[in-house]
Amino acid sequence: MNTVRTADEETVGAQKVAVVTGAGSGIGRAVALELLAAGWSVTLAGRRPGTLEETAALAPAGGSALPVRADVSHPEEVAALFSAVRERFGRLDLLFNNAGTFGPGGVPVEELPYEAWRHVVDTNLNGAFLCAQAAYRQMKEQRPQGGRIINNGSISAHTPRPHSVAYTATKHALTGLTKSLSLDGRPYGIAVGQIDIGNAATDMTAGMQTGALQANGETAPEPVMDVADVARTVRHMAELPLEANVQFATVMATAMPYVGRG
Repeated sequence: MNTVRTADEETVGAQKVAVVTGAGSGIGRAVALELLAAGWSVTLAGRRPGTLEETAALAPAGGSALPVRADVSHPEEVAALFSAVRERFGRLDLLFNNAGTFGPGGVPVEELPYEAWRHVVDTNLNGAFLCAQAAYRQMKEQRPQGGRIINNGSISAHTPRPHSVAYTATKHALTGLTKSLSLDGRPYGIAVGQIDIGNAATDMTAGMQTGALQANGETAPEPVMDVADVARTVRHMAELPLEANVQFATVMATAMPYVGRG
């Protein structure tokens, strides 16, 4: 087990501490494992303890992974998550704000239940805000001061898919959250950026290779990319010195229908 340092004992070049939300599967798991392999201490946050334990079990020998069950849409659970980080590691260098949900897929806007809308908003937007707020407070108060927040946006932060009103609205809002946090964090050495991801191969995107609804109403298969390429991009953003920031990055399957007419 790693030696726990207090915030005052932490020095430049010491082991870095990260929180990854939605770490039980998909992009969150890939990013957590990439950071662990690079020597980071990583708190794995998510709603399902079993999948968090599975991620922790995949960590390289000697890796310091702390699974914490947390629903990011609940303020009290977010507070408990970041308290656990302070107690275990003493500081926080990175939040990867990744937890999210598509909500019910393929539902026309006029048929979308309000409860489904609220669930997507509570997870994707309110959850991202609550985690960013808790991370911001800790980064502002700790010594040395500062840290980095990376929000998982989406290609949908720029352009929607059909029947994705809740998901797309929250991802557009996340861009505003990123910009505001980036501005407000400047005096305290808190760098905030966003990664917009398109067609990474995960369980959530498995259907894209067989057929996804297009803007013209047709269904067509779409190319995907290895989720490890996303993880490497996040790690690059995370390991920059705080004097440098990737404000927005887009990483996507090269031939996916996004640029131009597809």
